[in-house]
Amino acid sequence: MLNNIENLLKDTSIKELETLQSLWSGYGSIVRYVSLLSNQSFIVKQIQTDNENLRHPRGWNTSTSHQRKLKSYQVELTFYQQYAKQTSELCKVPELIASQTAADGYLLVLQDLDAAGFQMRTKSGDMPTVKLGIRWLANFHAKFMSTNAEHLWQQGGYWHLSTRQDELAAMPNSRLKQAASTLDKQLQQAKFQTLLHGDAKLENMCFNQQNNDVALVDFQYTGKGAGIIDLAYFVGSAFHQPELELYHDDILNDYFLQLKTALDANNTTLNFAELEQEYRQLYPIAWADFHRFLLGWNPNSWKINSYIEAMTEQALKQS
Repeated sequence: MLNNIENLLKDTSIKELETLQSLWSGYGSIVRYVSLLSNQSFIVKQIQTDNENLRHPRGWNTSTSHQRKLKSYQVELTFYQQYAKQTSELCKVPELIASQTAADGYLLVLQDLDAAGFQMRTKSGDMPTVKLGIRWLANFHAKFMSTNAEHLWQQGGYWHLSTRQDELAAMPNSRLKQAASTLDKQLQQAKFQTLLHGDAKLENMCFNQQNNDVALVDFQYTGKGAGIIDLAYFVGSAFHQPELELYHDDILNDYFLQLKTALDANNTTLNFAELEQEYRQLYPIAWADFHRFLLGWNPNSWKINSYIEAMTEQALKQS
């Protein structure tokens, strides 16, 4: 791989510093390199698509999951090539330095966010941290409001129903299982569609040391959808049940305040009151839709609690 990177960057002084992580199910790795010539570090995401040893950690080794993963890496490359430059400092993403496509995979050379000042990670959220994530999402959603998401997922997120039939079949019979298609259609038919990050969990957020700025990574499931889907998924990754209940109103109010500010700054013309009404109605439905996925994928997930159950009940009553 080192030779590929040297050829791609036309730099023979490159050295490997550390492997940051292996990709899900053995699809490759994320490694930090440095150029001794420029004294600059960068991140290489190497995706291997023909690896015979691919293994899903939860046992979902199906052709469906493999094809979904292959497309997800194509989508991420497209996002960095065609969409990332449209983002602002308020929804910062790593810059794409170079890329390479081959028959057996992809190579993405990305800006090192640690070197750019976004070196802090957290596994548990507090409200100031979550508000930074909300600000990022609101600005991202405002930037891409009404996009056609060309060459990305036409339905963003990794858990939507059409790609999760195996997990649906694994669910015990319930009102939620019976309503799965109805809930999915309500989300798909939203009038105000934007680009979803698609995996906006706390682990994909990089914060600065002052904890007043954030950048996001991992755009494999970026695609079209109602922005409120990202919000529900994000806060569910950051908070446990007590915080979700305590900050329920604050989360929604802050998102809509940030979204309106960002839309106004972008001179986007739309009926914001109508958007807010639609998104508030879809919020419990977004929770229920993710709940459906969790129950089929990992019914013991810590994300299943009385809050998501209450939101699901509200969604079922609305539907």
